[in-house]
Amino acid sequence: MLATTTYPLLDIFLTMLWFFLFFAWIWLLIVVFGDIFRSRDLSGWAKGLWTFFVIIVPWVGVLVYLIARGSKMHEHQVQAAQAQDQAFRQYVQEVSSSSGDGTADQVAKLADLRDKGVISEPEFQQEKAKVLGS
Repeated sequence: MLATTTYPLLDIFLTMLWFFLFFAWIWLLIVVFGDIFRSRDLSGWAKGLWTFFVIIVPWVGVLVYLIARGSKMHEHQVQAAQAQDQAFRQYVQEVSSSSGDGTADQVAKLADLRDKGVISEPEFQQEKAKVLGS
């Protein structure tokens, strides 16, 4: 029958616990290796030694790394987030200033041409409608 089983409910919960702990461990290893290789304050030899230590003695290596460099990990994440934010802001500023003239700039140029007598008032209104319509 399907209702009878030889695998008790407690064993199912323990299996699920070990499964989730395993994936948490994999995630922790990825975070530690990512921090090791992104650290600008570690030399190549230090990165190699930390990697060797984490691979050879994984549980102790990761725990020692977290104890020794846990605060640096946070600093690296903050610096990376700030650098990414600054790059995004710079990109947006470059795109908005170099993507051609803005609508207000185009209308101001048309008004200047109208004031200088280069274009007439009906031409100004027509071109202004084109700029505002697009």
